[in-house]
Amino acid sequence: MNFLQVINEAFRSMNANRLRTVLTMLGIVIGITSVVLLLALGDSMKRFIGKQLEQLGTNMLFVVPGGDRASERRLRSGAAPALTMADAEALNGLNSLTGAAPALQGSFKLAVGNETADRNILGVTPAMFKIRNWKIETGSTFSDADVRSSARMVVIGHKVADQFFYKIDPLGKFIRIQNVAFQVVGVLHGEGKQVDGGDLADLVLVPITAASATLIRMPFPDNVHYVIAQGKSGKNLQDGIADINETLRDRHHIKFEEPDDFRIENLASFAETAKKISTGIAALLGVIGAISLVVGGIGIMNIMLVSVTERTREIGIRMAIGAKPRDVLLQFLTEAVVICFVGGIVGILLAVGAAAAITSSGQFDVFVTSQAVIVACSFSSMVGVFFGFYPARRASKLLPVDCLRYE
Repeated sequence: MNFLQVINEAFRSMNANRLRTVLTMLGIVIGITSVVLLLALGDSMKRFIGKQLEQLGTNMLFVVPGGDRASERRLRSGAAPALTMADAEALNGLNSLTGAAPALQGSFKLAVGNETADRNILGVTPAMFKIRNWKIETGSTFSDADVRSSARMVVIGHKVADQFFYKIDPLGKFIRIQNVAFQVVGVLHGEGKQVDGGDLADLVLVPITAASATLIRMPFPDNVHYVIAQGKSGKNLQDGIADINETLRDRHHIKFEEPDDFRIENLASFAETAKKISTGIAALLGVIGAISLVVGGIGIMNIMLVSVTERTREIGIRMAIGAKPRDVLLQFLTEAVVICFVGGIVGILLAVGAAAAITSSGQFDVFVTSQAVIVACSFSSMVGVFFGFYPARRASKLLPVDCLRYE
């Protein structure tokens, strides 16, 4: 019996027992759908996290005031931890950094006419736009001269522009921030999560000196909430961390035995941790899908054992007219593999449809990769061989005489 004959016999047998074939195939369909969809979800989650981290910038260093618990000694002695505009300027001159920019942050009420909303306000310098790679869609940014003069100017994200100036050019218009009028000079391009929290399209940016003078009250006018520094491309980010640490300790007159009164958060380490977590979750999702496929394989083995019992006389007749045990083994094994393969195709189609439905919702993009399909098909075939072998071997071991006597 050649291979094509075996395949033809397998389909004839499946067609003769359609209900049993469908029920047998159902477990594999569910298993393959689970494997492909969960692998796709895991892969898409890794891509999503990678995209978000790329938008944040993995070569960014986030410097904030306050060190470990030991720095409480400096608080008790009256040396409160703080960062200043001058600290940021000193860091801006380090060779290991592309630049450094200070920032103030607070939540305030915005109003244009009768429209009001609460938004996070960032007081920044022009250097922040370059470091964070913020692009202007229309208008311009404020200049260093505007910062020096505490000009009441504002750059807004496009969601803010759409809310307060729907179908109106916002440039030159005024937004009241906590009842202080700021003139719109620019609208930011794009959207995406930011390291400060929130979305790029929701940002409201003012000169840091204007924020300090009219909105955000600090203990001293020169104080800032944090400083963002960017490591130079091609250089070790640890060099930048070491330089920042040395510079700030020197500027803050911290003795050798005293702890830092600041913290340096390395976003690259966050990115690596997030990558490991997403990889682990993706692997876990794949294992869960594989378990459901194994359950489907057990169902195949049970149905195939029943099939062997029901077709005992057929097996006896085949052997009586010349079929060899290996022919019977191959026939039943092929039936199991074909059931798994056809079930796999149906499962893949269902998974692709489910992925398309999730993507069309606009909440999360799920893409079924060729790798997920190959893994699912390979695993499906292995399940067919593994769980189909025992029933097939049992059928091949039957004696023709016993089979013909079977009632």
